[in-house]
Amino acid sequence: MATIDPAPGNSASGTQSLTAMIASLPVADEHREGYRRDLFRLWIDEDGNGCNTRQEVLIAEAVVPPRIGSGCRLSGGQWVSPYDAIVVTNASALDIDHLVPLAEAWDSGASAWTAQQREAYANELDVPWALVAVTAASNRGKGDRDPAQWMPPLASAACTYVVDWVAVKTLWHLAVDPAERQALEGLAAECSQTPVPPIPPNGNLP
Repeated sequence: MATIDPAPGNSASGTQSLTAMIASLPVADEHREGYRRDLFRLWIDEDGNGCNTRQEVLIAEAVVPPRIGSGCRLSGGQWVSPYDAIVVTNASALDIDHLVPLAEAWDSGASAWTAQQREAYANELDVPWALVAVTAASNRGKGDRDPAQWMPPLASAACTYVVDWVAVKTLWHLAVDPAERQALEGLAAECSQTPVPPIPPNGNLP
């Protein structure tokens, strides 16, 4: 996967404005034909440390670290679901949300990727904003909808969610559909003070 370095032409802080990032995203109609979730291989152990992607996210995002047992079995710990601020003390009660859902990624360009690229997307750990541990209810309420159709129920989470959505789409060279672009532009007006992460010049695709 790519190393995250500031892209040329960004500000001294290494970031673009949110509106500039949205403007740079290609606009295209979505196409769901051929999508199957199993085309994205999930929860690999990329670094061979015994913990798969799901477990790595849970460990990284815990506000009280869990105990890590044999086979990376997690016990104890505490999490705060960022979409609804619900405190969770049982790791098995959490879903790992692909911030830009797999089906949405497929619609927006991933249908043309190789199996290896789809696996890398589904297990993205190089940045902390692509995968998020959230309550099952919020994840399933979101489904595969984009910000024109769904936003986190917690109002204070809106700007972070929008910024992270745009960052994922930028990193992976994914398109937005016209309604999604319009919604993002409207939301960006309220989120000018939310930091935007630096994106490598070529993203995560060749």
